[in-house]
Amino acid sequence: MMEKHYDIVIVGGGPAGINAAIAAGRSNKKVLLVERHGFLGGMSTIASVYPWMTFHTENGEQVIKGIAEEIVQRLKERGASPGHLRDTCGFVYSVTPYDPDVYKVVAVEMLEEANVDLLVHSFVDNLEVVDNHISYIEITSKSGRVKVFADIFIDTSGDADLAYLSGAPTLKGRDEDQKTQPLTMKFRMRGVNLQKVKKEMIKHPENFFRKTPFDELADLPLTSVQGFYKEWKEANLPINRDQVLFFAGPAEDEVLVNMTRVQDLDATKIEDLTKAEIEGRKQVLMVADFLVKWIPGFEKASISSTGAQIGIRESRRIEGEYILTKEDVIAGRKFDDVIAKSGYPIDIHAPSGNGMEVAWVEGDGSFDIPYRTLLAKKITNLLVAGRCLSASHEAMATTRLTPSAMAAGQAAGTAAALAITTNKNVNEIDIKELQKQLIKANAVL
Repeated sequence: MMEKHYDIVIVGGGPAGINAAIAAGRSNKKVLLVERHGFLGGMSTIASVYPWMTFHTENGEQVIKGIAEEIVQRLKERGASPGHLRDTCGFVYSVTPYDPDVYKVVAVEMLEEANVDLLVHSFVDNLEVVDNHISYIEITSKSGRVKVFADIFIDTSGDADLAYLSGAPTLKGRDEDQKTQPLTMKFRMRGVNLQKVKKEMIKHPENFFRKTPFDELADLPLTSVQGFYKEWKEANLPINRDQVLFFAGPAEDEVLVNMTRVQDLDATKIEDLTKAEIEGRKQVLMVADFLVKWIPGFEKASISSTGAQIGIRESRRIEGEYILTKEDVIAGRKFDDVIAKSGYPIDIHAPSGNGMEVAWVEGDGSFDIPYRTLLAKKITNLLVAGRCLSASHEAMATTRLTPSAMAAGQAAGTAAALAITTNKNVNEIDIKELQKQLIKANAVL
């Protein structure tokens, strides 16, 4: 079997993995990023998750910067993002539209600049643990199997695959029944008249989400629309949700629709995932048909793309050195070992039923993500970032969001490099030094 050797290996090329790899590469370490698809971007590109929500608190303070903000600026330079815009359904302060196809390219350019090696079409299915230490992972691919040795591994797989394979403790879904948030097949439509949609919102405010900034709507670019409650109710589709939700852009006649809902399936079980993909695509046709027939501005719209795979909000996560709780998030709690912040509310799409549970962040509108949530138990050279970090089912409903994943990824990559430089296990590093390096790299703590 072929062998490769690195300082740091990151598994999962989504937003967390990309930012972890860039951070580690910039620290002059020998880094490999492994991704199972043929392109990077994780749920942002694979499942058309769009736009990025949110870099800000509810009062407009930007609490996520660093490499995440650099990516936004690179996209802006390419005309592939307008940057941070006001959220016109008022759920959060800002959303960040972006062109996923340009993001795929920008991510690779930034990895190349940081001298990171990349392997796509590569699936990690096995590893070797010796004395609570991962010594190597095994990758399977078209060209056979490869053994990759490293000092430190970072799990940004979204499903805690590495942690699970290593025997580190993991959790799934709600405590009482392990049920997870629903899966959603997202899709794009072109040919939408967004001016017509906006007029409808101004004319019938009672038919839209209560936090929509109606007073400012005439002057804001339309970014998101939540509502059309009346039309949705009357159409009575067999989809367990209670409203229309779509996001504008990147093109001016284009929207991303987030309305399909596949419940009661486990994204870590291949039979369930197969069912979810089939059901999700059926629902796409149903929802698109509904939008064209019922929603003003969609008369000439048609489907332009669907996700390469179904979107996964929640699956497996680690039970780490600390589990971030709902109470921590709502109280806007601060931690001594903070490595990232977020201002996104708790946003649980019901595992059963048609509603959503929302809880807003109090205090200054942001909460801290502590370093201990990136530390898997039992394994001394494993860090985790992104959707599968250590948080309760409720708290995970905010930490799963893309900007938080990017920020936690940067912290994990920086921590891994620091551990190697100081010759320590990942749970022994100097937190103050880690925070110093993150702040120097423009992270907000």
